[in-house]
Amino acid sequence: MRRLPLDYAVRNLGRSKTRLALIVCGSGLLVLIILAAAAFVRGMDQSLRATGGEHNIILLGAGSEESVERSEVDMGVAGTATASIHGIMELGGVPFVSPEAHAMLPVRTARHGPDNSGTLATIRGVTPSALLVHEEVAILEGRFPILGRDEVLVGSTAAIRLGIPGAMLAVGQHVEIGGRPWTIVGRFAAGGTMAESEIWTGLNDLMEVTKRNSISCVVITLDQKLAEFEDVAVFTMMRPDLELVALREMDYYGALASFFAPIRIVVWITAGLIVLGGFLGGLNTMYAAFVSRVREFGALQAIGFRRRAIALSLIQESVVATAAGTLIACAIGVLFLDGIAVRFSMGAFGLVVDTSVLMLSLIVGFALGLLGALPPALRCLRLPIPIALKAI
Repeated sequence: MRRLPLDYAVRNLGRSKTRLALIVCGSGLLVLIILAAAAFVRGMDQSLRATGGEHNIILLGAGSEESVERSEVDMGVAGTATASIHGIMELGGVPFVSPEAHAMLPVRTARHGPDNSGTLATIRGVTPSALLVHEEVAILEGRFPILGRDEVLVGSTAAIRLGIPGAMLAVGQHVEIGGRPWTIVGRFAAGGTMAESEIWTGLNDLMEVTKRNSISCVVITLDQKLAEFEDVAVFTMMRPDLELVALREMDYYGALASFFAPIRIVVWITAGLIVLGGFLGGLNTMYAAFVSRVREFGALQAIGFRRRAIALSLIQESVVATAAGTLIACAIGVLFLDGIAVRFSMGAFGLVVDTSVLMLSLIVGFALGLLGALPPALRCLRLPIPIALKAI
């Protein structure tokens, strides 16, 4: 089969600059929507699944496996676990055991009006040993809160979670939690995990504000050479009076990722419906462009080119145009969307535009070019040669 040269398809793109701009912009917009949806899903999934140390075990109250905020654990569990579980990692004689209290509390800043109770955020009460257990946490600025001084350490995306400018959570600023003013004494990062949207304070200070006498959980880090998860599970079964359950920290946050699966499905469905609407509109544009060239197609057949060769050339035109739009969309995604923080109920996370997201975008762009040209091309090429040559 004799084929039309590629430069024939490329030159035809310039015959109508308006049509070319519509195809490039339209395909680029559709690909950008898919890219943004994929970056959203990828960012949420990575943020949730990356939260939690590989060797960390959480001791929760029995029946509260799905929510650490609802869990209640006796204050003495941390000391009991340290004494009873062999193989807990240590550094300089300090065990990697972190008693913690988690609570969702309204946080008020100077931006909130007098009638505004504030924005809910996750407040975590910790001791200095939390920095041993959560190795991904690094203090970027300032210091760790001192117990009894109403001081807090804020995550790098806490301002986004609260919907306020980052400058309002700078070191030295104040926030109101539980009707009391707290001083920000430091900022921390946590490797892109959900902890970055939290506010940390002293364990006893948070317990005083929440009027509780029990903690939420105890997080321990095991030395894999000396102990395994089963050793902790045996401890919880041997002490039924403590009413504990042991979970791998990564499994706990992995379950949370599964819990938010419906949100990801809704994002994909919404993006798919938008793309479908745009694709159908693109079909009309391509049909209008091809139907005006019916006489040209008839002339090409008359001089010996087969319909398959002409259809292939039309597909090449469409793919080249949509490829330009796709590359523009990918460039916008990498330069402007990657890393943008998004708020949701548990905190905030950043959009992730990685190789898998870019590959999906390229595939979608190619599919748009192929499927957008094929139906109009086949329909226009059905006409017999004499009728096509007489077309206006």
